[in-house]
Formats: sequence, structure tokens, C-alpha cells
Amino acid sequence: MTTALVPRLHNFLVPIDSLDNYIQAVNQVPMLSTEEEQELAQRLRLHNDLEAAQRLIVAHLRFVVHIARGYTGYGLPLGDLVQEGNVGLMKAVKRFDPAHGVRLVSFAVHWVRAEIHEFILRNWRIVKVATTKAQRKLFFKLRGAKKRLGWLNGEEVNTVARELGVSPDTVLEMESRLNGYDVSFDPAPEADSDDDHETYSPSAYLRDEQADPADALERDDWEEQATGQLSAALERLDPRSRDIVQRRWLNEDKPTLHELAAEYKVSAERIRQLENNAMKKLRAACLPAT
Repeated sequence: MTTALVPRLHNFLVPIDSLDNYIQAVNQVPMLSTEEEQELAQRLRLHNDLEAAQRLIVAHLRFVVHIARGYTGYGLPLGDLVQEGNVGLMKAVKRFDPAHGVRLVSFAVHWVRAEIHEFILRNWRIVKVATTKAQRKLFFKLRGAKKRLGWLNGEEVNTVARELGVSPDTVLEMESRLNGYDVSFDPAPEADSDDDHETYSPSAYLRDEQADPADALERDDWEEQATGQLSAALERLDPRSRDIVQRRWLNEDKPTLHELAAEYKVSAERIRQLENNAMKKLRAACLPAT
């Protein structure tokens, strides 16, 4: 956790240079009584009192640390989890309405957990494992279950699927994602070892389709030939058909059939017929000889 500034209740800021010192500091901040919390919340809501908001936030920082500790099993730094949870706490304080008759700590749980969940899903793996709301619920449900059970059996898969309202196949797919791992595309540094065993990264065996000079030359030659055939075929069309195709298919500002019909003083259906006949001729001219 980087050096942070922890606000105290005596109108000054205390620099905190380690996570342990931060946790010790927030645990020393007195808890608010119900009456104090109601008064501060009213000041914030009615008068936009930033000092009241500060006091509400600081008094609940220990609560964020407590929640964040429950997510340390995901391999992410506790300090980062706490910082994200603090963002959720600030959002909760901004939206807290004391008229609802609930304590801020109860209201803020959702916001703190939501920010921590988002942080975990963004940083747990290079490739996202959950994007939809159902997948996110499934991710955290399976993570908790697999700590106790390992691989799920058929009955457990069906139970999780019923509880979350998803199909068993979706549960199995998420379980497979959880058991996967990230692989570096580039080769790992060579270790000083006498073993003959070598570890190959994907960059050693995946083919780069753009790197073969022969393929690139063939592709460029084909594109040049196709362009030449198309130009020659266009020249063989009558002027009206060529103009219709040019303007309807090659120009940026494409006129409608009715606009061309008014210009050539024919029906829109006639313009459509001319266009279709011209396109058939172009396709026939550009098809490879058999």
C-alpha cells in the first residue's frame, strides 16, 4: 500500500507509511453513536457539509478493513482491497439517507463489497473470467465452494445452478475458468539447469499468419490481379450501368435508387435491374477461370 493520508477527527492529516500503521490508526478512531451518525448525515444531506462527510467516512474505515480481510484468498494485496473498499464507502456515504432508519454500516456493506468485487474481477486474471451479473455471482459462489470441496460433483453443480438460476453447463464452464491459469505468450527466462526438459511458451509454436513473405507476396499479387480485373470489367460496362455501380458501390456518398431514377428519368425498379445486371457481369468477369 502506498503512502496515504488518513484523516483524523481533529482537523489535521496524519501520514501513514505502511498498512499495519494504517490499520492501527483507523482502529483508534472512535465509533459514532446513533445520534452522532444521524446528526452528521443530516448535515451532509441538507447542507453538503464536507466535514460531516469526512467524519462519517473516517469512523467506518475499520469496517472496510474487516470486509477486505475476507477477500485476501484471491491473491491480491490487502492494501489494494482496502483502498477499493474505501471508494465504495465514500459512494455509500454520498447516497446515505438517515430518514430510512438504518445505520450507515448496514447501508454501506453493498457498496464496499461491490467495489472490491469489481477490483478482483479486473485483476484476478489477465483474461476476464466473469462479465455478466450472473457470471459474477457464480464466480464468487464457486470460489467459496471450491475452497471447501475442490472439484464439484454432479449434485453440487445442480445445486449451485438452482440457487443462482443458471444452467449446469454455465456452472461447469465457470469452474473450468477458475481452474485455468494464465500463460505468458513470450518465452520465460532460461533457468540455470542441467535438465534436458525445456518449457515452450505459445510464441514458440503459434504461427504468425502475417510473417511469411511468400504468403504476403501471394496475397498482394492476388489483390492486384483482382483490382485489375474489376477495373477492366467496369470499363466494359455501358456508361449508364458503370455510373450506377460506381456511385452505388464505390463512392462514399451513395445515392438512393429513387435519386438515380429521377436523374435518368426512369423508374427505381429499372435502376435496380440495371444495377443487378451490372453486378452479375462484374462477378462473372472477376471469377477465376476453371
